[in-house]
Amino acid sequence: MSPGSSHFSTTDMSADWEEIRRLAADFQRAQLSDTVQRLSERNCIEIVTKLIAEKQLDVVHTLDGKEYITPSQISKEICDELQVRGGRVNIVELQQAINVDLTHIESRANELVRSEKNVQFVLGQLIDDNYLDQIAEEVNDKLQEAGQVTISELCKAYDLPGDFLTEALSSRLSSIVHGKIDQSNKGVIYTESFVSRHRARIRGLFTAITKPTPVITLITQHGFQEHLLYSLLEELVNCGRLKGTVVGGRQDKAVFIPDIYARTQSNWIDAFFKQNGYLEFDSLSRLGIPDPLGYVKKRYKSAQLIFLKSVCVGQSIVDQVEASAEEAINSGSWLDIMTLLPSCFSVEDASILLQQVMRQLNKTSSFRIFSDTIVVSEKFISECAALFDDLMHKKAEKEMKHGPVFLVTEDDLKQASLLENAAVRKKDKKEERRKKASEGSGSTKGGGCGNAREIKIKKTKKKSRKDEDSDDETHSSSANRHREIQFLSLEDIQDVLRKHIADSPDELLLELSENLIRPLTKSYQEVVRSVFMSSTSQASGASRRQTMKDFQEEVSNLYNNIRLFEKGIKLFADETQSNLAKHVLKTVCTDITNLIFNFLAGDVMLAVEDYTTITSEVRKKMLNKFQEEAKGPLAKLNSSLSGKNIEEFLSCLDSAADSCGVLVKKGDKKKERQVLFQHRLALIEQLKVTEDAALILHLTSVLLFQFTTHCMLHAPGRCVPQIIAFLKSKIPEDQHRLLVSFQGLVVKQLIGQTKQKEDEDVDTMGDPAESAEKASEDVRKELQELSTKIKDLVLRSRKASASED
Repeated sequence: MSPGSSHFSTTDMSADWEEIRRLAADFQRAQLSDTVQRLSERNCIEIVTKLIAEKQLDVVHTLDGKEYITPSQISKEICDELQVRGGRVNIVELQQAINVDLTHIESRANELVRSEKNVQFVLGQLIDDNYLDQIAEEVNDKLQEAGQVTISELCKAYDLPGDFLTEALSSRLSSIVHGKIDQSNKGVIYTESFVSRHRARIRGLFTAITKPTPVITLITQHGFQEHLLYSLLEELVNCGRLKGTVVGGRQDKAVFIPDIYARTQSNWIDAFFKQNGYLEFDSLSRLGIPDPLGYVKKRYKSAQLIFLKSVCVGQSIVDQVEASAEEAINSGSWLDIMTLLPSCFSVEDASILLQQVMRQLNKTSSFRIFSDTIVVSEKFISECAALFDDLMHKKAEKEMKHGPVFLVTEDDLKQASLLENAAVRKKDKKEERRKKASEGSGSTKGGGCGNAREIKIKKTKKKSRKDEDSDDETHSSSANRHREIQFLSLEDIQDVLRKHIADSPDELLLELSENLIRPLTKSYQEVVRSVFMSSTSQASGASRRQTMKDFQEEVSNLYNNIRLFEKGIKLFADETQSNLAKHVLKTVCTDITNLIFNFLAGDVMLAVEDYTTITSEVRKKMLNKFQEEAKGPLAKLNSSLSGKNIEEFLSCLDSAADSCGVLVKKGDKKKERQVLFQHRLALIEQLKVTEDAALILHLTSVLLFQFTTHCMLHAPGRCVPQIIAFLKSKIPEDQHRLLVSFQGLVVKQLIGQTKQKEDEDVDTMGDPAESAEKASEDVRKELQELSTKIKDLVLRSRKASASED
């Protein structure tokens, strides 16, 4: 190279290095100089927020507000925490460690569970397979040491659900956990050696048993695991290693019965049944059979057995009972099958057996069963009834000598439900009618004074109710009872039978007497009827005329009383007038109707002793026996009693009287004054002697009504308030106030008595009952103080009128 060219090259290189040094100095100056433009922290936050809002950046803000973290970083940190904590971590602990909101932790945890198959989410915790393998190794250590572990104990130890642990351990059996789960009880894990030891113990124990033994007793004594014992026991029995059976299932009642005992037991039962023909359930239970009924049905499938309450019987006993019962029926006697049966048979057993045997005999019409166990032939019953024939005729003749006997038909006896032990009345009906007719409206039974009649009925029966509504019920209930001619009492019939039936039990005599009393009474009724017809055929014409005269007089008196009562009723308003009319129709009008019906029934032998006891049904039966021309009017008269109009009833009464030839004497003014006077006297006499507050109020109200209106009134107790309201404008104001005050006290007394009776029924005790009793006593004292004043409202006016006269 030439010197000139060398010089040129050296110069160029120097220039390049100079340029490099200059650039390095500029770079150094740039690094050392301050930045002219830079972003503040607030600008960075706003930029990041804007990016998050526009979904261009996916980050999560920490709880302390100092950092942002991406979801992938959260997942990575969760995995790190799970690994650090041994494969099990709570999401609450993750939230504290990662420092983000719990919702982000839960979201990433669920995403992790979905993506990773070896991670599970249980009760708010993340658990991986490594942790479960560790648990399985610990469980296996315990299992090999103890021979068995229960899932319930593991749940407490590891704080995990039983189903989760069962599934986790089941998948690791034979790999990590060397054991098996009992199929009948998923909550226990065994080792093969443990099962083998139990099998050997169970085999030895149950081989040594020679009598029925409850399994639960063996479990308690030897500490067996219950489900494992039942499984191994069934296995040993099924394979034939243990000779016996388990009855009662897997329950507390399970019993192991060895074959040797079962054979001995079956041989004894077969021998006993063959010899005696029956088996007692209690005896089988004492032999160790828990279900005797099922055992007998299973063992004797082909045998014809009858199962009773406490025993089962074979055909031999059935044939014996059947033959004896048939013999008793054919011979016309009786048989108590309890004498044929063993002593262990109860009455209920004997009754069931007898019912089945009698159905097989097919002779239902020729016998009866008494006291559940006694077969009685109909022939024997007829012979017993025949024992009373002579006594029946003698008693009938004796009754006819002492006085008249009043008869009803057999249909009437059935319809009226007659009392079996009713006594025969001895009073003469003629004298009773004359007495009623002479007393007129003041009579207590003739209908003239309805209040007095009902009140006396109530006092006789000693009823505590004070309202006259109860008297209406008394009237209707007494009308349902007929007097029938009694033959003998139940005790007398038993005495007669006891003399003629030797060695008969008292139960047979009692039930036989109860069955005979009705037929004997009906037969006696027919005997008395024949004697009565014989005696009445000799009655004189004069006696018949006298009876007719008395009858017409009584009808006339009742007819006039009804007319007078109707005048008083018309002074009231519609509703009260209707109630009063119904009451008169139910009482006085019914009495006069019964009087006419009963008198006409005497011609056809259907008369009863007390006509007030005749009901509407009995009147209809009587109508069928009357003459055709009288049936229509009498039927209308009977129907009018259920109406509300007294005038309609009186019209029907006139027609019925004409058709029957009954003469009704209508009263004049003089006769009406006499009836009014007698009615007033009867009520006043009753008011003087009574001490009952409700009765005093009732009688006083009716008497004041008669004093002010000069009209008789026949009213029930429920109409007393309406009578007092009517009197407001008729009597002085102070007297009316006194009546109203007394009425209020009577109502209080009735309410108190009703409440006291209810308290007695429920046996209540305590301060409320004492308080109620004290209040009732105060009311009673006030009533006693006012009673004299109330009576004086009537009695003083009577004295004053008497002095003026």
